[in-house]
Amino acid sequence: MEDGVKQAAKLAEEGFEVFISRGRTAQLINNGNPEWSVVEIPFTVLDVFQTIKRSNLYGKNIGVIAFAPMIAGLDYFSMVMDTSIRFYPLNNEDEIESVVLQAVADDIDMIVGGAVICTVANRHNVPFSVIESSPESIRQAAQEAKNIALAKQKEKTKGNLFRVVLDYAYDGIISVDAKGQITIFNPVAERITKIAAAKAVGRNIQEILPNFEFNQVLSTQKEDLAQLLIINNEQVVCNKVPLRVNNEVVGVVINFQNVTKFQQMEAKLRRRLFSSGHVASMRFNDIIGTSRQIQNSISLARDFAKTDSAILILGETGTGKEVFAQSIHNGSNRNKGPFVALNCAALPEQILESELFGYVGGAFTGASQKGKAGLFEVAHGGTLFLDEIGEMTSVTQGKLLRVLQEKQVMRVGSDRVTPIDVRIISATNRPLKQLVNEKKFRADLYYRLDVLQLRLYPLRDRNEDVIALAQFFLKKHATNMKRRLKFSSNALKELTHHNWPGNIRELQNVVERILATLKGSKIDTAIVKMHLEEQLDGEIKLQLKNAEMEDIRRALLLSRGKHAEAAKILGISRVTLWRRLKKMKI
Repeated sequence: MEDGVKQAAKLAEEGFEVFISRGRTAQLINNGNPEWSVVEIPFTVLDVFQTIKRSNLYGKNIGVIAFAPMIAGLDYFSMVMDTSIRFYPLNNEDEIESVVLQAVADDIDMIVGGAVICTVANRHNVPFSVIESSPESIRQAAQEAKNIALAKQKEKTKGNLFRVVLDYAYDGIISVDAKGQITIFNPVAERITKIAAAKAVGRNIQEILPNFEFNQVLSTQKEDLAQLLIINNEQVVCNKVPLRVNNEVVGVVINFQNVTKFQQMEAKLRRRLFSSGHVASMRFNDIIGTSRQIQNSISLARDFAKTDSAILILGETGTGKEVFAQSIHNGSNRNKGPFVALNCAALPEQILESELFGYVGGAFTGASQKGKAGLFEVAHGGTLFLDEIGEMTSVTQGKLLRVLQEKQVMRVGSDRVTPIDVRIISATNRPLKQLVNEKKFRADLYYRLDVLQLRLYPLRDRNEDVIALAQFFLKKHATNMKRRLKFSSNALKELTHHNWPGNIRELQNVVERILATLKGSKIDTAIVKMHLEEQLDGEIKLQLKNAEMEDIRRALLLSRGKHAEAAKILGISRVTLWRRLKKMKI
């Protein structure tokens, strides 16, 4: 019978998991390894009595020798047979020899039993008949073995899935039973606690991780969520949840995560959700100019990029404030985060506030029912560039200051705060310090924004950069038009002598206009002069239009939007005001 155990062990090494056997051999295989599944072919009453029936040919005195569980209760059926049957129960293999000799001494005509007993009976020349299992018993055992194999395969699939979930989860996961003995300790738990799973499983959690107090969860049968703990000088956020089986708490599952990793994942998720289109394309190498002023600005901006402090960029319109802001972002350690830009002068106060801070569904008339994330949330982990910051109203200034102080934002219409990690770069073409002195800009906000200051110089103060910029714009736009053009030396001199009130943007516009009207391949002085004069006329008209628009805007503010009162303030008729509003698209 021990040979059956050895054979099972050999087959198990080849991958077999379910064994079919009978009698004592089945019991020994079953005891050999708890992971083996053994299906026992049953000895039925029919099997025994069919064998006895065949044995009548040898005599009327039959001895049935078998292990006790196999023949229990069969003595009752001996009374209904025309045969003398004596049962000899066995408890172990060592008794076989003596029991067979006892049967011989009792004048037994034939012994009936298993194959091992047959070997001993043959040695003593005693007639013997092996109890054979019926085909039905064998088929039943085979079907049961198939069912067990299928169930084990399903269980193994579930176990492998469970193991993959544990091994590749972002959280550390520990499971303990009701006594506090650790039953599960996944790789992340090993990494964070610096304790090997082999040393942790089976031990009481209070011995190795006393911070993970779990008795309260067992006593209250309620989860304990978002608890902050310190493990190996690292802060983790921990959740403890009761484990229930048949509505009874049998243990606790603890999951925890390094707060830093959690913040990194949150930042990555926010970038994925919000950063579409919020990308800085310009770098310091893209800034054109060799003048001392521009090189000093670039050098200072490179130094600023290495810090995480707020930056205030001062400069006239068209000096490249956003180009520098993008370059600073790309030169910083936030370059993988979003770059979000907003012109504070382009939006009314309420819209500006909702754009900056976001809003919940139905927060105000016209608000999306889904709500919207504000630009602070969108810029999390990156840079928020606020252009024309000097145009922001005092109310919005106060709310912006609070966000910068608290480093958290609350959407319009909500009472929940969201932590943010954003670097602020602001810019203005107005004398912000003077506005502070005039009480038109909050001093506390000014000092929050003006930690580092970068001043950009107008093009008229760095004439030596005009030629390089003009040739850059010419090449850029001529290539798009598939034309090969060049400036004459006199044309370039004409450009350098011009006073550029519109700065780089004005120069680019002039180059584009020249390309649109040029017939030949060389740009001479005449066409440059013509477009510079047109540009000057346009600038004057634009300034007058802007002044007129500003007058109308102030009148409407004073009259609280009432056109009749605004017209009286301006000294014009209501119809004239309406026409000017329509023409200026106000």
